Amino acid sequence: MKKEIIAICIVALVACKNKKAQEESLSKENDTTVVEEMANEMADVEAVVLSLEEASRLAKTPFSCIEKEYPNKLGQVLNSEDDLKTPKELHPVFYGCYDWHSSVHGYWSLVSLLKQFPNMENAQAIKEKLIEKFTKENIQKEVAYFDMENNGNFERTYGWAWYLKLVTEIHHWDDAAAKTLEANLQPLTDRIVENYHQFLPKLNYPIRVGEHENTAFGLTFAYDYALALENEKLKNLISTRAKNYYLADDNCPIGWEPNGFDFLSPCLAEIGLMHRILEEHTFLLWMKDFMPQILETDFTLEAKEVTDRTDAKLVHIDGLNFSRAATLFELANKYKKLEHLRKLGDQHVAYSFKNLKNDSYEGGHWLTTFAIYALNERAKHILKE
Repeated sequence: MKKEIIAICIVALVACKNKKAQEESLSKENDTTVVEEMANEMADVEAVVLSLEEASRLAKTPFSCIEKEYPNKLGQVLNSEDDLKTPKELHPVFYGCYDWHSSVHGYWSLVSLLKQFPNMENAQAIKEKLIEKFTKENIQKEVAYFDMENNGNFERTYGWAWYLKLVTEIHHWDDAAAKTLEANLQPLTDRIVENYHQFLPKLNYPIRVGEHENTAFGLTFAYDYALALENEKLKNLISTRAKNYYLADDNCPIGWEPNGFDFLSPCLAEIGLMHRILEEHTFLLWMKDFMPQILETDFTLEAKEVTDRTDAKLVHIDGLNFSRAATLFELANKYKKLEHLRKLGDQHVAYSFKNLKNDSYEGGHWLTTFAIYALNERAKHILKE
């Protein structure tokens, strides 16, 4: 009887394996078909270029959401029932656009567009809103939130990075209001910079995920800030820690990307930081170990598909396409031997840019920022010409 049972189990196991193999084969065929269809569609895309009309359209999303208090994801630690307050009470400046960091980079989007297109639609209203919100009193309340017990790691490091990018943008803004805005923001700027100084020496191991916690992305905009404001102490700290974290890395498995909810590429985020930190010769030598295939002119990287644009997590993939494109454009602009990456960046932007029209709030409240980020990097090539 025992032998018969074993025999039946073996037959069932073999049948199960055969069925699974057939299903996997069919799945691979279907996946290949989807990839091929997307590749054919994206082969000869027309590059998206930011225009006055597009800038006016893109500005509408952050302008409408910076004061949209709900829905809201606070992400706070409650020390007592006294902390149960509305988003606007807790964050008199950065309470809109669903969460703190999205509010921050919503403001960055508006400043960036104003700088490039001072005559765009609602330009004066946007400038007046910046002046209204970025007051000394409001910023002091934002600082007070970080000073509360258990809030020192609030928005670490993604929100910190976007905040410093906002400050950098204002610092380079040739407008009469910019110096006042920058001065009003200074207490919070100092607090965020101090957060980096407190945190980075304690972080022994980088976080390599494709979402908010990614260390490389969290250091990139902070490094740009340090360069722009000539903050040598912060610049040297980031440079030292980046080399400690990443200099020995090799064979980054970009073929494993993305994870289901990624809006950042762990491989490209690391490259985006290291090309800032390292001299050109050293960087290109590092790339030969880290991701050699990107140096080849026939390197390919397909834009990734979003299956449900109303799902707040699944729509992250559009963000991945934009953030990938931004780094691809940076590399193409900086290194002549990497100019082939510009086309890949155009393909990524083209796939996701069309999704910004009539987008749901789950994606719309933040994806506009990532589109502007990518298009700004591409525009630097046009300016060079």
